[in-house]
Amino acid sequence: MKTLIDNQFNHVEFATYCKNVLVHDVLAFWLAHGIDKKNGGIYTGLDRDGTIIETDKSIWFQGRALWSFATAYLLLAERGENHPEYLDACESLAIFIEKHATDSSDGRMYFRVTDDGKPVIKRIRYYFSETFAAIGLAAYARATGMSAYAEKAFQLFNAIEKIRSTHDVLVPKFNAVTRPSRGFGEPMILLNTAAELRASLPEKKDFFNNYIDALINEIETYFVRPELKAVLEQCAPDGSVQHEHFEGRQLNPGHAIEGAWFIMKEGLARKSEKLMSLGLNMFTWMWERGWDKEYGGIIYFRDIDGKPGNEYWHDMKFWWPQCEAIIASLYAYAITSDVSYFNKFASVYNYFHKHFPDDEYGECFGYLHRDGTLSTPVKGNMYKGPFHIPRMYMECICHAAV
Repeated sequence: MKTLIDNQFNHVEFATYCKNVLVHDVLAFWLAHGIDKKNGGIYTGLDRDGTIIETDKSIWFQGRALWSFATAYLLLAERGENHPEYLDACESLAIFIEKHATDSSDGRMYFRVTDDGKPVIKRIRYYFSETFAAIGLAAYARATGMSAYAEKAFQLFNAIEKIRSTHDVLVPKFNAVTRPSRGFGEPMILLNTAAELRASLPEKKDFFNNYIDALINEIETYFVRPELKAVLEQCAPDGSVQHEHFEGRQLNPGHAIEGAWFIMKEGLARKSEKLMSLGLNMFTWMWERGWDKEYGGIIYFRDIDGKPGNEYWHDMKFWWPQCEAIIASLYAYAITSDVSYFNKFASVYNYFHKHFPDDEYGECFGYLHRDGTLSTPVKGNMYKGPFHIPRMYMECICHAAV
């Protein structure tokens, strides 16, 4: 799993390599060790060798895994490969979501449940369980042709909008009177959610285009700061930097880079120079902020004023920011044909493949110290499972085929 990129890059060989890793390593690991054949759904609390070390289930990952297996099924079917085992996993995930993800008392989704679906944690500050379930059901609808699941995804979308528009349903992270603020994560994740639903509900294309336009306008207005060459993770209601506080100064390069490629992808799809330029700027600035010039890799947090980091993992290398940077650099290169973006792609791709893959047991580690040494051999938890890594390989396959 350690094929590295150099200036002899061969598109066909690279696409084949990524497909083989996706099928025979990454998704195979989760099929073998994660799918719960008794209760349905997927376990993500796995040790290095796939042993289950946490029996609770992440609702985020029931939806994210559903998206991953459904999207992989579609992508590979387009290339002449049939993987019914992915649809079997999808069916298990979809049924588990329908049976156990939602609190019937208020219609909100849980964050964490027991292996057989009893509630453990409900994070009422967020609606991300709903967004990930929505993209999973939407992808499942495309993979199977069962339009009912697209409608269920749209019902979840409407539930999210009701949550967002109803006063006092969401409990803000910070006191709304003492410290009102905006978070980048919400419009960024909703942008991706809307794009996935648009693909499954083509009759609602204009609606979702307008919705996406509003989200991108929100991102550009409040979080994109050209004068600072930065994308804010949190800001004051007017978009200004809250310099007096750790959270106000904190940048999350991986998050911003993820949002950047969402916008570049939208720009390419619509042939919009404005959107492509916006996404390129976001990526370029946050690469410069996030890339570790000493050890390589994308650092988790940066301080916009260069002050000391606050969170104990501020300088660690997590798996997912590397995945997002790999994807974003490919989009940047596709838009510009500028070799500097290909070099960024090669740098982060090689960093990831030197440090994260587990050649002995398969799949990838998730958590490294700044110098690239392993922090923990855990393969999955409530936040790491089959999503960022398979999505990265699927995007690589698509770009290599261009």
